[in-house]
Amino acid sequence: MPVYKAPLENIRFVLHEVLGVEALSALPGYAEATPDLIDQIIEEGAKICEEVLFPLNQSGDKEGCHAENGVVRTPKGFKDAYDTFTQGGWCGLSADPNYGGAGMPMLVNTVMQEMICAANMAFGMYPGLSQGAYEAIHLYGDEAQKSLYLPKLVSGVWSGTMNLTEPHCGTDLGLIRTKVEEHPDKDGSWAISGQKIFISAGEHDLTENIVHLVLARLPGAPAGVKGISLFIVPKFLPKEEGGDWTPGARNKLQCASIEHKMGIKASSTCVMVYEGAKGWLLGEAHKGLRAMFTMMNAARLGVAMQGLGVAEVAYQNALAYAKERLQMRALDGPKFPDKEADPIIVHPDVRRMLLRSKAFIEGSRALSFWVGMNQDIAHRAEDESSRQAADDLVALLTPIIKAYQTDMGFETASEAMQVLGGAGYIWEYGVEQYARDARIAMIYEGTNGIQALDLVGRKMGQSFGRLLRRFFHPVQEFIEAEQNNPAMGEFIFPLAKAVAKLQQVTATIAQKGLKDPVEAGAASSDYLRQFALVALGFMWAKMAKVSLEKMEVGGGKKDFYESKLATARFFFERMLPETEARFRMVMAGAKPLMELAAEGF
Repeated sequence: MPVYKAPLENIRFVLHEVLGVEALSALPGYAEATPDLIDQIIEEGAKICEEVLFPLNQSGDKEGCHAENGVVRTPKGFKDAYDTFTQGGWCGLSADPNYGGAGMPMLVNTVMQEMICAANMAFGMYPGLSQGAYEAIHLYGDEAQKSLYLPKLVSGVWSGTMNLTEPHCGTDLGLIRTKVEEHPDKDGSWAISGQKIFISAGEHDLTENIVHLVLARLPGAPAGVKGISLFIVPKFLPKEEGGDWTPGARNKLQCASIEHKMGIKASSTCVMVYEGAKGWLLGEAHKGLRAMFTMMNAARLGVAMQGLGVAEVAYQNALAYAKERLQMRALDGPKFPDKEADPIIVHPDVRRMLLRSKAFIEGSRALSFWVGMNQDIAHRAEDESSRQAADDLVALLTPIIKAYQTDMGFETASEAMQVLGGAGYIWEYGVEQYARDARIAMIYEGTNGIQALDLVGRKMGQSFGRLLRRFFHPVQEFIEAEQNNPAMGEFIFPLAKAVAKLQQVTATIAQKGLKDPVEAGAASSDYLRQFALVALGFMWAKMAKVSLEKMEVGGGKKDFYESKLATARFFFERMLPETEARFRMVMAGAKPLMELAAEGF
């Protein structure tokens, strides 16, 4: 049977010793978010993930969702688990207190996302989609829409979705055909008609109402993305009773079917049909894509945490197996002579896979939490310059961590299967499910190729490179501060070299891309991987510095810090060198990719 234990010691290390989470309590509105309170929240969150969500992960995968006559049933136990989750206030952890939220920092929610996704990725889809809907309505809704929908989404009594994709268009949203007409009621609402596919949590039995946010075209709208509007289309039309909103008449929409998927089977992925459904414009007409991207960016950060969370649970199970499974003797002689064979963790190739997983997970955790902390600064800092700098950094790193962490989440799950050997291929051991679940994260919320294009096509040149400077400047400052520290030499010098290569290749892509966008496109995926590895190198150097300092003063966690330093050395010696190969691939240009005619494939 698979196992999962929330990595609280590693989480606290990043929050308190690397990032200094106490700084958040100085931001306006976060005075109560003390380190002690944050720890208490995370500990309680770990309990619900370990004790409520994780035990349903395998059974939910086995049973899946069931659809019949437009009604979707989630697997056994999911409704009770969801009720426990909402009663604990977890849906509104970082939400506005004016609408019933706890008002905790977004960083705390980021931590919870990792644990939820590790414990039960499919379950996490339901509250995750609601959070995106909450953020879009909170930012773009009028006061009436906010007062109606936000308290329901925050409490979890109602859930939310995002409806973008249609059978003929996915990434190219300018092609959408879902149309809008004036509703016969002439009450300011609109009649929405069309079909949407791949709608996560589009129909289920967890909540009393579902709030769909639907992209569609108003009459006479301009062609392409400039003519898209966003509408609130509830499953049941809200009615006011006794000062509260309750579900009223069924709206003219239905789930036509659910997809039968290779993974996240307990998450209902629906084909939604709108037949003159009543909806209300959210935000400005023809500005729907801007509002939807509020959900998309939140979702992309959430998907990045899916990659990290699944990697963590896969690694935990691979590690447990490697310590128990006896096969052969160590190459340099028996390590456990009292046993008939040594555990496979003594073998170099098994250690390679485990260390690669460990280095990725712990480095990405630090990087993700850094992004989460900057989200809070972007929303709460008192001065505009601090808010802008933090927002720029989040915007730059969002496509990087979405793509890299989901790529590596799948690779980590795959290598966990490899560690287990034949057992990794067997459902009962649980690890093959992690590989199946992780694979979707590389595709939805913008494929990882699209993330790479976003990085080179939008983020790189935005505001004359201002976003890039938000990353390069603090990294360079750290390198300069530590370059004369002998203890840090083994980390600083390879980091400095990798940063210089990244800056060089950035300039090359910018120059070539101005002349020929195909050059930028051809470089994009390798550039993103190179950037991600440098960002992880920065995090590992910071973690190494903290560990060295803690080792120097002594204390009761010597083994913990020694483990951090050993993993940091592995990263710098066995993972960061990949940046050299990626550099060469980018510098090769577009010709090797584009010179072969389509007929030659």
